[in-house]
Amino acid sequence: MPLRLRKLIGTVLIIALVLLYALIATTVASALLGASPWWVHLLYFLLSGLLWILPAMLIIRWMERPVDSE
Repeated sequence: MPLRLRKLIGTVLIIALVLLYALIATTVASALLGASPWWVHLLYFLLSGLLWILPAMLIIRWMERPVDSE
């Protein structure tokens, strides 16, 4: 697969990941954290704010792989 196509697909995947992840994280926070103390909110948003980086790193690693010469 050409590098430019792989980067285009990866970019679209990262944007979709961020949008979907933000929607899910906000929905979970709204449903479960309503009456929780401030420190629970802080922990939740700290962890959920960092957790999306793991799948994004895998997508970026895939995007930056060298082109296979055939």
